[in-house]
Amino acid sequence: MAFKQSDRDALALAIASGATSVSYEGKSVTYRSLEEMRQILTLMDEELNGKKPRRRISPRSFKNL
Repeated sequence: MAFKQSDRDALALAIASGATSVSYEGKSVTYRSLEEMRQILTLMDEELNGKKPRRRISPRSFKNL
């Protein structure tokens, strides 16, 4: 997904005010938590600064398969 600086600024402003809803360019998004918003802000910053998003790998094992 391609983020714009205006998207990032709107999200950062919402985080600063403690809101969990963001409206920009005629769109509205409601997040589950401020933590989720902070994670997305980090992804936006990485993309806007030319860094690849980090992928999280969680190894799992199951018994008796």
